[in-house]
Amino acid sequence: MKILLLSRYGPLGASSRVRFLQYLPYFRSQGVEVTVKPLLSDIYLRALYDGGSRWYEVIKGYVGRILALLAARQFDVVIIEKELFPFMPAIAERFLRLIGVPYVVDYDDALFHRYDCHSNTWIRRLLGGKIDSVMRHSSTVIAGNDYLAERARSAGASKVEIIPTVVDAERYQPKKKSSAEASIVGWIGTPQTSRYLSPLLPVFESIQKQMSVRFIAVGAREQDFSDTAVETRPWSEETEVESIQQFDIGLMPLQDSLWERGKCGYKLIQYMACGVPVVASPVGVNCEIVEPEKNGLLADSVEEWDRALRSLLSVDCSVRDNMGANGRKRVEEWYSLQAQAPRLLSLIRAAFRQSP
Repeated sequence: MKILLLSRYGPLGASSRVRFLQYLPYFRSQGVEVTVKPLLSDIYLRALYDGGSRWYEVIKGYVGRILALLAARQFDVVIIEKELFPFMPAIAERFLRLIGVPYVVDYDDALFHRYDCHSNTWIRRLLGGKIDSVMRHSSTVIAGNDYLAERARSAGASKVEIIPTVVDAERYQPKKKSSAEASIVGWIGTPQTSRYLSPLLPVFESIQKQMSVRFIAVGAREQDFSDTAVETRPWSEETEVESIQQFDIGLMPLQDSLWERGKCGYKLIQYMACGVPVVASPVGVNCEIVEPEKNGLLADSVEEWDRALRSLLSVDCSVRDNMGANGRKRVEEWYSLQAQAPRLLSLIRAAFRQSP
């Protein structure tokens, strides 16, 4: 079987990396040939994070995608990450349907709200139903959680399956820490998502005055947290596991909005795979991933975050270790590459078999 993967990003893009690129070695080991054509390059993402100009990379990406579509009939199945052309009608997806090329589309966030909740009236009118159309014309919609799956069902998708965002359980491993070290409360993400930490800064400062603890944000910009209790660290794919292994507690604060309800809890899964207990906002899939008192805690208000962090920092290390072990087991059983790779390949093969 020959697959054309039309991902949103290259390896630097977290969504593309974890939703598809990490599966490629398994696919190829099963005799599946995969050709990857990202829409936006790593150069684009670096410019995005640094605030630089990105127009040339966008134009180049759109031209490359048109060329890839013209060659789509050479493949048995096309996998689309989210959509083919952002902020354009779903004409290209309908083109694939017209020429008889089955496509599987994947969502790990509530992309449809980028259009149907947009501040611009014309975008809402012209593109508010775009993602519903993409879902409806697909052979299969793969959703990262039930919130996204329910949207696909209501859009009229012929087949909808949930595959969570996962980590490679062989790469992500727990690591024993020295009890003599100061406790580390950690977060990992991008400069764009570090804003979720802002409401908790007074909590961090208050706790740090009373306890031996460090607050570290991996992937955040230093200038965004200057003169706060948060230490920033650079992110890289090579060092992300090592960074998380240093954490005693992992954080995933969110605000409760339509967009956040579509998130897939990837941070929590990373932390838990490394045997780290978690504290998270009770938003969307977080409520499924976190089992309170078993692998972590849920905290809604600032006051609840303060109590949750103080509670986990005050308990004996063995309690946190036990919670971390429970989280690790949950990842191995459901949120791991090893558990989900055969399921994903089976869905793609089924899309090929069911095509005209």
